[in-house]
Amino acid sequence: MTITERGTHEQLRTTPRYHTVGIGAGPSNLSLAALYKNVTSDRLALFDSRPGTGWHTPLLYPGVRMQTGWMKDLVSLVDPRHELTFLNYLVTSGRLYALINSQFDSLPRIEYERYLTWATERLGVVNFGSQVDSISITDDGFEISVDGVPAAVSEHLVLGLGTRAVRPAYLGGLPAERAFIADDLGQRLATMDRSAPTAVVGGGQTGLESVLRLLGAGFTDLRWIGRNQWFRSIDDSPMANELYRPSHIEYLQGLNRDTRRQMIDDSRYSGDAITPGGLRALYQANYDGFLSLGQFPVTLLPGRDVRTSDLLSDGNIRLCCSTTALPEEHVVRQLIVAAGREHVAAPFDDDLRERIETDDDGQILVESDYSVRWKGMNGHKIFTFNASRYSHGLTNAGLTQLPVRAAIVLNSMFEREIYPISDDVCAVHW
Repeated sequence: MTITERGTHEQLRTTPRYHTVGIGAGPSNLSLAALYKNVTSDRLALFDSRPGTGWHTPLLYPGVRMQTGWMKDLVSLVDPRHELTFLNYLVTSGRLYALINSQFDSLPRIEYERYLTWATERLGVVNFGSQVDSISITDDGFEISVDGVPAAVSEHLVLGLGTRAVRPAYLGGLPAERAFIADDLGQRLATMDRSAPTAVVGGGQTGLESVLRLLGAGFTDLRWIGRNQWFRSIDDSPMANELYRPSHIEYLQGLNRDTRRQMIDDSRYSGDAITPGGLRALYQANYDGFLSLGQFPVTLLPGRDVRTSDLLSDGNIRLCCSTTALPEEHVVRQLIVAAGREHVAAPFDDDLRERIETDDDGQILVESDYSVRWKGMNGHKIFTFNASRYSHGLTNAGLTQLPVRAAIVLNSMFEREIYPISDDVCAVHW
């Protein structure tokens, strides 16, 4: 053994060893950790680059609501007697009756973040401030490096990397204090001109919440621009919710790739859309503004796709949009962009990345148990959450099936049925 090889071997022996390491400490991996702790004494650790707990913290405005029911927490769907249920959080924090009597149709998102913080503290397995910059495979398992230094070795790896805000090319070259993504709205709001023409680009939930935040802060000339032909609300009907059941996920696994992809695209607005209550709140606030100002403070502009922007000589911003008819231009002083989110790629080293199998579109191949197909696994498994939309459907990245997904992973990881997944009482035969 050479000096270099001996040094590497000694380093691996002193690096903390775990049965499972999760990258990211969002709801998906927190759900996994919560179920994990009740079924094994093996060690698990989560690594997260954030300095502390939080969940979409820049977007947690007062009045913002969840899009899922409170029973769909980290554990209840598979283990309702678990100590980390949302109901136990309410009881132990002393706020059960206050929340019940408030009669929310949808849970405040700030409350959900506080629930996640409560659960995180009780789990005690998250390493915050740990930017994982390399994941490699060795004879001893996966080696996870933080800031260039090996921080863990594990038998199995679970990716829960989440998403980050998209920054369209047309934001480049614009003044950062007046043109920015929705995540920065909270810190920019105090210095913005409330009477100046202001555009919000993005027809989804984040776009709506940005408009409501600005409207509530007294802005009087808002233009809400969306690409689709109308601002679509979520289909929350009983039939639409059948798409978010284990039985439907299982059904999708039996379809060929093209058919499955078409079905998932056809049903996207059961999840990728706006809460009806949010749209109602906007329309009512906009009408109240009309009664006070004599004009609507918010102009809704669907069917416009912003392609480019220019900074004019007077400092205003010109947005150039394509439409179904003629191109349009909109001149504003301030611009907030909520153009969706994109997946964060796993920091595999070159050797491991080349072993990962992908489909014709270059997407990671994910099996029915959320494991990644890769070469030379030798008993070491990689699982991924949030990266299997076209194999597992709309539940892939949402909160509705967190404990179900985690239970499927644990059953596969330990090669036995730890958590039964039962969904037989179903009126729909797919």
